[in-house]
Amino acid sequence: MTSALFFAKMALVKKSGAPLDDVSKAIIEQLQQDGRRPYASIGKEVGLSEAAVRQRVQRLIESGVMQVVAVTDPLELGFARQAMIGVGVQGPVEPVADKIAELDSVEYVVVTAGTFDILVEAVCVSDEHLLRLLDEMRSVGGVHTTETFMYLSLRKQTYSWGVR
Repeated sequence: MTSALFFAKMALVKKSGAPLDDVSKAIIEQLQQDGRRPYASIGKEVGLSEAAVRQRVQRLIESGVMQVVAVTDPLELGFARQAMIGVGVQGPVEPVADKIAELDSVEYVVVTAGTFDILVEAVCVSDEHLLRLLDEMRSVGGVHTTETFMYLSLRKQTYSWGVR
């Protein structure tokens, strides 16, 4: 697999609920194409100075709207097991999701509608590590059922959906 890809992971509404302006959206789109793109280059595309782009990016990061990170293939980094785990909950879902999100090997937690109340993505170094994680998850109060979907092969992983 290739080395780390860089991307801007983002949401489209600030925590205050106010929508992002067109310039911030354009900056996000530029970073989704290449998270290492120089601020001066982004500034030329969006009509701002390098310093203004730097300030906007910093505000987007500090507000939690986006983060710029390296995306890697866990198998290439020594993590032998990746899995999506569906979790059924009895009682309130959000507190259970918050507790599961605190577990070390958990990378992604989302509350869903459908067969499962929560979907959890985990990255583990071994089958034993995954088993320990499943035991930890099952011991969280409110967890009723789990179903594990082992990843066998990564075929596509992108973060370039743009902004609306």
